[in-house]
Amino acid sequence: MKLFRIVLNKYFITATAFAAWMFFFDQNDFFTQRERQRQLRETEGDIAYLNQEIAEMEKAYHALRTDPKKLEEFARERYRMKRDNEDVYVIE
Repeated sequence: MKLFRIVLNKYFITATAFAAWMFFFDQNDFFTQRERQRQLRETEGDIAYLNQEIAEMEKAYHALRTDPKKLEEFARERYRMKRDNEDVYVIE
């Protein structure tokens, strides 16, 4: 009998309806929040990967600017440059 009175209490009914509305029907419901958290984790992973790539590219750029051997290697691979006494064969 006491449980029946608690369930029929207007404050309990209002709180239950409010909780159900916020959990299922609101614009920022539980399922939408979980999807946004998943997207956030995925984006943070992408940011970490891209920051690592940027660091590697900056390291390679610094090596090209300071090391003549790396500059020659880059030019020979990228632009197919060669020395006078060499033959270059390009296989695709």
